[in-house]
Amino acid sequence: MALLGWILSFITLFAGLALRQDMPIGGSATLSNMAIGFALLACPMLWREKPLGISRGQRIVVALVMILTVPLVMLPAA
Repeated sequence: MALLGWILSFITLFAGLALRQDMPIGGSATLSNMAIGFALLACPMLWREKPLGISRGQRIVVALVMILTVPLVMLPAA
């Protein structure tokens, strides 16, 4: 499970950094912030225990909310 967390963390970190580098017109700044936030949520090194009282279930819910709000972020750009 930690390996999956590392893979997701690196994928979303690189996606967020690529969006910041290219910055196409639209909601890419918000998407890059969401991707970097998701990378922090998925990083197993930061969440080895329960810092700040945030459990694994709460992180999963926040990640799902971030994924499901991507169409709302992109709506004004369309």
